[in-house]
Amino acid sequence: MKPSLVRDLMTVGVPTCKTTTPIVDVARFLLEHNVEEMVVLDEEGHGMGVCGYEELVRAYRREDYTTLTAEEIMREGVTELPADISINLAAQIMQDNKIRAVYMLHNAGGITYPAAMITYRHILRLLAAKEDTDLKDLGITAERKTPLEQFIERRDEARKKAGLK
Repeated sequence: MKPSLVRDLMTVGVPTCKTTTPIVDVARFLLEHNVEEMVVLDEEGHGMGVCGYEELVRAYRREDYTTLTAEEIMREGVTELPADISINLAAQIMQDNKIRAVYMLHNAGGITYPAAMITYRHILRLLAAKEDTDLKDLGITAERKTPLEQFIERRDEARKKAGLK
């Protein structure tokens, strides 16, 4: 059964960075993880804006691009959609607003942060899917790694990059 609602296709978990993150690091992350953009968080963890391909290419044209931070080039605001609307409606809203990613926000302890996202890439995967298993890693019911598994994976990746075993 093909997904019909945003919650059936979204990715739970959103790439984020600090306001002080150098844009070169943002660009590397986007390329390494094949994602459209990152949400820029303030010191308390609130989503302040978005830094993606458009913002990075615009920044590259500046002479001082190597010194710029995510906060200096981000698009202000984090576009939000509810998870229970149709994918078709989400696609229309994204096109109307000329944005390639929208977020489902969560509020906990007075902090509003991005918890899930849907992008043009999600919609293209749905369009290209030959069978349901092509999308098994997406949506609210997707199987996810435990926090411990995530920690071990990140630790091992950091060790590998550092040349450790």
